[in-house]
Amino acid sequence: MSRPTFQLYNTMTRAVEPLTPLDPAGRRVSLYVCGPTIYDYAHIGNFRTYVAVDLLRRALRHFGYQVDHVMQFTDVDDKTIRGAREKNMPLKEFTAIYRQAFLEDAKTLAIEIPERTPNATDHIPAMVALIQKLIDGKSAYVSDDGSIYFRIASFPRYGCLCHLDLANLISGARVNQDEYEKEGVGDFVLWKKWVAADGDVGWDSPWGRGRPGWHIECSALSMEHLGPQIDVHGGGTDLRFPHHENEIAQSEAATGRTFVGHWFHIEHLLVDGQKMSKSLGNMYTVREVLARGYTGRELRYALLSGANYAKNLNFTWQGMDDAKTALARIDEWRKRIKAAQTEASDPGRETGLVQKLANDIDLALADNLNIADLLGEIFQWIRETNKALDSGILSVADAKAFNILWGQVDSILGLGDATATVPVEVQALLDQRAAARHARDFARSDELRKAIETLGWKVKDTAKGQELLPG
Repeated sequence: MSRPTFQLYNTMTRAVEPLTPLDPAGRRVSLYVCGPTIYDYAHIGNFRTYVAVDLLRRALRHFGYQVDHVMQFTDVDDKTIRGAREKNMPLKEFTAIYRQAFLEDAKTLAIEIPERTPNATDHIPAMVALIQKLIDGKSAYVSDDGSIYFRIASFPRYGCLCHLDLANLISGARVNQDEYEKEGVGDFVLWKKWVAADGDVGWDSPWGRGRPGWHIECSALSMEHLGPQIDVHGGGTDLRFPHHENEIAQSEAATGRTFVGHWFHIEHLLVDGQKMSKSLGNMYTVREVLARGYTGRELRYALLSGANYAKNLNFTWQGMDDAKTALARIDEWRKRIKAAQTEASDPGRETGLVQKLANDIDLALADNLNIADLLGEIFQWIRETNKALDSGILSVADAKAFNILWGQVDSILGLGDATATVPVEVQALLDQRAAARHARDFARSDELRKAIETLGWKVKDTAKGQELLPG
């Protein structure tokens, strides 16, 4: 049976469409994703986006594509400069803290790190060159305040992604901030002239000392790493305007080519039905979720399973408990299937059940990453195989085939294997911790817990004793 055509919702056309890579062979997919602005710890709303992108990346690979994935870190903008100034730290040292924290949290959530993760400040010359090209083409100009702005009147397609009505646009209106609302649309800043508030942050340019605006960063980095056109551009839905709208304008004005073939946007994460807000106290980091006794694996499952990426996801603590329960069901089933490979009474032959499930999983993935159908098929599979195990009629051949198929499925879901063999060094620490707890040496017990966590595992104390889980 031939595999289904992989289809994905395209924000530009507002339709689910087949992916059509620029690669003549149709196998290489260039993927650019706007990375975090590294001025603070990323929250779970941010990571909802990156878990969804990780699912897309893994699904593309499952369908035979070679993914060339770039994600930048924004390490210079209004927020990073303000944060560094408040901490009285050099910008590079300040942002390095949060870059490392993001990578650690991504590892906790089993997010695959893209092939390239450049910092914006490592590509200032490319940004200067792109801005100069826009000036030469009359799409940008030096303003009376010494900054460089993109002239949106020079780009008739401006607003195409968000379907903006520019009929009431005030000619010559300019926006110097990195972020603003649709009502404030105007010529946007490409290069900001240095001001005293920037401190020691600035670079020399043909227009004097200054720094790039936020929007030019992604155009310059994507062109430098992936070329003038990319297959898929992803990010949170909040980036559609102004960031992605501005990326389209400046990129296409510079190259004369369509910038992106497929726009992939992930909708908002709500908490208990409300928008995340510091004032409401519902803006959680990955570390704060783990501090409540959950694992990164459970959080990943909750962010994957709560809703399709194109719909809002409502995060709740009950949902986290449901994720824990769902993973426990999967883990128990995995133990039974592993045992059945040697214990099944019927060596038998492989039935068509495994192939049918593989086909159904492909259909769900190909249908705009339909995670609800995918998980539905998996739990139906678990129910049916558990019945066969209970009845003693599951053949060794089927048990082995199911085990192999689960490995393929988990290469997409990235949930890991809680039944995996515990490394010797981890088991040794676990045994020492059990002895410390028996001796009521809780300080030593905590030290050993931290040592176990540094090796990528998490230990929980239960009524039955210590429980070890992948971190």
